Amino acid sequence: MRAIDLSNVTWRKSSYSNTTGGDCVEVSDDFLSHATWRKSSHSNTTGGECLEVAEGDPAVVPVRDSKDPGRGVLVFELGVWTRFVGSLKRS
Repeated sequence: MRAIDLSNVTWRKSSYSNTTGGDCVEVSDDFLSHATWRKSSHSNTTGGECLEVAEGDPAVVPVRDSKDPGRGVLVFELGVWTRFVGSLKRS
């Protein structure tokens, strides 16, 4: 699995951080724009079932509709995604 290069990502301090050094968390709103997206092997060329997943994060699996990638991304915890895919394979 390739790691997502976060060196050019825009970071901002969370609104929950404070000025005394506590609760300091930075978040990125654009890290998925730097991800490598892969179309599912179950997608077809006629426009149906077009699912893309972003590779490289060891903890989460971002998923989007390849027909409309700007519409939004669903992010699943890796274990949840693994169980979901496993149940599909068993069906």
